[in-house]
Amino acid sequence: MPTDTADDPYLRARLRVTEDPEGYWLDAARAVDWIQPPTVALDASQAPLHRWFPDGTLNTCFNAVDRHVRDGHGDRPAIIHESPVTETSTTMTYSDLLRAVSVCAGAMRRLGVARGDTVLIYMPMVPEAVVAMLACARIGAVHSVVFGGFAANELAARIDDAAPTLVLSASCGVEPTRIVPYKPLLDAAVAMSTAVPPRCVVLQRPMQTAALDPARDLDWHDFLALGADQPAECVELAATDPLYVLYTSGTTAKPKGIVRDNGGHAVAMTWALPNIFDVGPGEVMWAASDIGWVVGHSFIVYAPLLTGATTVLYEGKPVGTPDAAQFWRVVERHAVKALFTAPTAIRAIRKEDPDGSGAAVARLDSLQTLFLAGERLDPATYEWAGQVLGVPVVDNWWQTETGWPIAANLRGLAPMPIKPGSPTVPVPGFDVRILDTDGREVGPGQEGAICLKLPLPPGCLLTVWGDEHRFRSSYLSAFEGYYATGDGGFVDEDGYLQVMGRTDDVINVAGHRLSTGAIEAVLTGHPAVVEAAVVGVHDELKGQLPHGFITIRSEPAVDREQLRTELVALVRDRIGPVASFRTTTVHQALPKTRSGKILRKVLRDLHDGAAVDVPPTIEDPAVLERIRQELHTR
Repeated sequence: MPTDTADDPYLRARLRVTEDPEGYWLDAARAVDWIQPPTVALDASQAPLHRWFPDGTLNTCFNAVDRHVRDGHGDRPAIIHESPVTETSTTMTYSDLLRAVSVCAGAMRRLGVARGDTVLIYMPMVPEAVVAMLACARIGAVHSVVFGGFAANELAARIDDAAPTLVLSASCGVEPTRIVPYKPLLDAAVAMSTAVPPRCVVLQRPMQTAALDPARDLDWHDFLALGADQPAECVELAATDPLYVLYTSGTTAKPKGIVRDNGGHAVAMTWALPNIFDVGPGEVMWAASDIGWVVGHSFIVYAPLLTGATTVLYEGKPVGTPDAAQFWRVVERHAVKALFTAPTAIRAIRKEDPDGSGAAVARLDSLQTLFLAGERLDPATYEWAGQVLGVPVVDNWWQTETGWPIAANLRGLAPMPIKPGSPTVPVPGFDVRILDTDGREVGPGQEGAICLKLPLPPGCLLTVWGDEHRFRSSYLSAFEGYYATGDGGFVDEDGYLQVMGRTDDVINVAGHRLSTGAIEAVLTGHPAVVEAAVVGVHDELKGQLPHGFITIRSEPAVDREQLRTELVALVRDRIGPVASFRTTTVHQALPKTRSGKILRKVLRDLHDGAAVDVPPTIEDPAVLERIRQELHTR
C-alpha cells in the first residue's frame, strides 16, 4: 500500500475521513440532488445508533431517474434487459423509465399505498421489478424485494415480518430448463401468513399465466391503468426515512430485515460507483446478480441509476443460456465497461469452457475490469479469469448489512497492486479493526474477528426491521463500540485485508447467504431424524454446499437412501432450490461440548479432511473417530 499521503488519493481520502468525517461526507453529499441540503453529516446523539444527514431531505427516485431527464439525458439508456431464457433484449431510456415509474407509483397510490407503508416485491429479473422498486422510492413506500427462488414458507416469513400493504409478483420465472411458477408459491405463502396482504398484483408472463383471485389479485396491466391518468410525483423524504428492507439469513430460522435509509444510501451509492468500480455517467455497468440480493439492490439498480450510468438487467445463467460464451456476448453487444459477478459464475464458465474459447472470439475491448465478490475468490479462478479476459480481476468484500464494499481495490480513486485472495484495503469510511476474543486489537498478520469501529459510514444498515434489540444483539453486542462482521481474518504488513471465513453458522452457497439453523430445523422435522447439524463444506463450483450430519431413531428401521432422498426434497420445498442441499450422512452420535453445543467446525474439518483441532471441552473424543470412519465408508 502507498505510504506518501500527498501523492496518493486513497491515503488522502482515508486520512480526511478519519480526521474530518463531517466535512468529508458533507462534501460527498454534494453529488446528490437535495431538496433541503444537509448541514450536519452525522447524528450521534443516540450512539451506538447513528443517523446520517439528519436535517437533509431528498427523494431517491428523483436522483435516480428524474434529474437525468431534467438535465437533458432522457435519451440515454437506463436499463438494458438482456433475457437469453426468453430470447429477448430490450432497452429503456431514462425518459422511458420516468414514465413507467410515475405511472406505477400513481397506481400504488390508487391502491392505498402511502408513505411509510411496505410493498413486497416477489418478481423475476424483469424491468417491471426495477420499476416497482423505484415507484416505492418515489412515494416514500418501503420496498422489500424477495428472491424468486425462495420457497413458500420463506416468503411467508418475510410477509409476516414486513406486513406489506401490497405484494407485486409475476406468474412465473424462467430458467434454462424449466418454468418456475411464482403465483402458486405466492398463494401458498399468503395462506400461511398471519399478516395477509390486502392486494396482490401479478405480471402475467406468456410462458405461463396464472389464475387470479378476483377478491385479492389484480393483473399488472390493469394495475398500471389505475395510474395512467394520475402519475405520481416525487415526495419529499427525510434522509433518515427508510428506503428498503432486505432480508438476510440470521443464525436462527427467522430472517433479519436490514433497513437502509434514503440519504446515507444515496450518498454511498453515488460515491461507490465511480470511486470503486470506475463507472461514470453514460457508461455501462453489469452486475450479474439478482435484485433479490444486496448486489442487485446496490449495483444493478441504485448505484448505476443514481450515477446516470446504464445498467444491464440479466435474466439467465452464466452457462446453459445457451452456452458458456453468453456472458462475453453480452459484454460485447452492450459495450460493458465493468462486469461484477460471483466466483461461482466464473467457475461454471470455466468448467464448460476450460480453454476460454468463448471469450477469445468475442470483442471485449470495452471491458476494463472483472469484479468478483460474494464468496472467497480462489486462486485458480482468479488466474483463469485474468488469463482469458486480459483485464484486472478484482475482489471486494462486503455484506448485506453494509450495502457496499468494506474492502476493495478502488479502481476509480486509486488502483492498487492486486494480491490474489485479498479484497485489498478498507474503503474510506470503514474503520476496520482485527480484535481478539477479549476485544483487544491485534497486530499485522494476527488473525482475529474482523470488526468495524463505529460509526459505520453512510449507506449501512440503520437497524433490523421492527426489532432494534435484535440489531444491537446481532451486531453491536460482541465488542463495545464495534460492529461485528461475523468474519475472521487479518491485516497483513502492507495493510491488505485477508478474510478467512465466517465465524457463525451462516454459510455461503454461490454467493447466497443461508442459515444452517434453518436447514437443520427442516431436517429435524423429519420423523426419523433425532438430531442434525448442517455445515458448509468445500465445493469447487459453488464455494460451499450444505452437508447434513444426522442421527436417526433406532426403531422403526429406516432405509437410509430413501431417508436421504426425502430430506433433500424437504429442504428443496421449505428452503428452496437455492440451498443446493444434496448430501447427508448418518452417524451414531454428533460431537458436542459438555454443555451440549454441537461442534460444527469440527464436523466441517472432518468432512473436508482437514486437521481437526479437538477442543478441550469436548464431551466424548471417541465420537470423532467414529464419524471419520463413517465418512470414509459412506
